[in-house]
Amino acid sequence: MENVRDPREHVNEEPRDDLMDVVFGFGGMLGFMTIAFAVAVIVKFIIS
Repeated sequence: MENVRDPREHVNEEPRDDLMDVVFGFGGMLGFMTIAFAVAVIVKFIIS
């Protein structure tokens, strides 16, 4: 590997499905925020 800046010489060690990464990331964050919102609402009703 003489020319380290040539992207053709770098093998893709770990192929990824970018769309599924985004879908899982979005879904995971949405689920976490939904649970956080529900907990906040429950705590608010308990306090008041």
